[in-house]
Amino acid sequence: MTEQRSQTGAPLHHVVAAKQFTRELVSALFARAQELQAQLPGPPRRELEGRIMATLFYEPSTRTRLSFESAMLRLGGQVVSTENARDFSSAIKGETLEDSIRIVGGYADCIVLRHPEEGAAKRAAAISPVPVINAGDGPGEHPTQALLDLYTIATEVGRLDHIRLVLVGDLANGRTVHSLSQLLSMYPGLHATLVAPDRLRMSPNLVAQLLAGGAEVEETTDLLAAVENADVVYQTRIQTERMVEPWTADEAELSRFRITEETMRGLPASAIVMHPLPRVGEIDPAVDDDPRAAYFRQARNGVPVRMALLSTVLGR
Repeated sequence: MTEQRSQTGAPLHHVVAAKQFTRELVSALFARAQELQAQLPGPPRRELEGRIMATLFYEPSTRTRLSFESAMLRLGGQVVSTENARDFSSAIKGETLEDSIRIVGGYADCIVLRHPEEGAAKRAAAISPVPVINAGDGPGEHPTQALLDLYTIATEVGRLDHIRLVLVGDLANGRTVHSLSQLLSMYPGLHATLVAPDRLRMSPNLVAQLLAGGAEVEETTDLLAAVENADVVYQTRIQTERMVEPWTADEAELSRFRITEETMRGLPASAIVMHPLPRVGEIDPAVDDDPRAAYFRQARNGVPVRMALLSTVLGR
């Protein structure tokens, strides 16, 4: 793959996995994001005037697709888009992902790709004539979501080292927790508590990666005990669409992994609750007015972080 020298001075071309990012690159991106966020909404900028971004989504999306498109438009660029490429592109005629990428790469200066198959972004990057940004590949990774999650922790908690992180819900299929935990493990002192039903526990390989990176990891099903010393509680929905066998769980079991007002009473005053959204019942709406509920602020952070990323990848 060829490299492109970014405006931050760091080489960045395809964005496929969280492990591509270093602490230095993250710091540069976040400094740029803060600068851009301070100027929002404001008039459109001109850094990417004349550049075109294609959003090629084979799965539904609200926040990721719209925040990428908003970011590109705010930088002065243009967007071509398909929201459901699985049904409304030549994929329905049998066109391969590789052929689609070669074609779309001739129409745009970068491709933001969401695909249901793990490894699809890596396959696309291997043959694409333009930068590919992974917007989620099945149960694999979601590196740009992890960047905005990390940015949210940095701005809300005020640090990225010695974070006590509680990951809750579907840790087997939740690509956001896979990418975020890898990014956070770059920083010293990470303590990760994994709270999930037995069938949805994080894979041993990912746990081993966290341990190899120096993180402390513990697993439990006791959410109330887990949050008592947390800095960040990161809730996720159960991703039934990624399960081969039907998901069945009774209400009593699911309630043990739901964030409620009772959960919040045990949470430190300085902690925050995050969620990549959409939520489907795993956070009680009564929690929304609590100042520690950061998930809507987290979603808004997607625009400045993706602006910083696009200006880095596409900046002249």
